[in-house]
Order: sequence, then structure tokens, then C-alpha cells
Amino acid sequence: MKILVINGPNLNFLGKRNVSIYGQKTLEEINSELRERAEEMGVEVEFFQSNHEGEIIDRLQKVDEFDGVIINPGALAHYSYSLRDAIEPLKIPVIEVHLSNIFSREDFRSHSVTAPVCQGVLSGFGWKVYLFALEIMVKLAGSR
Repeated sequence: MKILVINGPNLNFLGKRNVSIYGQKTLEEINSELRERAEEMGVEVEFFQSNHEGEIIDRLQKVDEFDGVIINPGALAHYSYSLRDAIEPLKIPVIEVHLSNIFSREDFRSHSVTAPVCQGVLSGFGWKVYLFALEIMVKLAGSR
């Protein structure tokens, strides 16, 4: 099984940006934790991060070799209809994750335009949302 993990804008600044909201772990540390857990589960993970919406869309359009996608679209979740349109036709499960509880923050963050085309959303558990999403994804993709 092969899972693609996509991280959107500003997530490369984890560990430096608003640590009281997003935590102290860097994206590299999160990826390392996720890779370690995936290996224990016998799953391969690949990571992609971009601050550019078009690059994320291009990557989503080339997911044929994957069994599922875990995506943290960052702020793109709140307004990117083109990202939504790139996720919608995918034939594999997609789980959206957010480190913070987007429903307890500013009003504009409480709505995700990408969530309706994902299998589900995990939000508010810090970096562990990625681990939880991986556990769920293995079950989802394995039952297809």
C-alpha cells in the first residue's frame, strides 16, 4: 500500500509559526514520525509540500500509483475551489487534516470547501492528526 501525504502553504514553517496553535514539531519531524509508523504498518508513504496551489493541483492529478491521499491544504481549504475540483474526481480515498481545531478559530477557518469531496476530516489533535489519518487510510484503502 502506498499513501501520498500532501502539505500546503506555510506548513514548511511548522515549529516556527504560531507554536501555541500548530505545535513545536517541524514538518520534517512530523514526516519522520509518520514514515516510522507507516513502516511498522507495512505501508509506503511519500511526502509533498508546496506553497503554490498549482503545484499541489498538479501533484493531485498524478496519483495513479497511490492507494490514498492525506492532505493538509492549510488555508487553501477555506477558499480554493480549484483544489476542490482536483480532489473531487479522484478514485482513491482522500482524508483532509488540520493541526488546529478549525472550528474553534476565526470564522473564515470554520468552513472548508475541500472537505465535502474528501472521505473525512481530522482536525484539532496537533501533529497526531497525520497518524490518525494514516491508521484510518490503511483501513479505507485496504477495504477497496
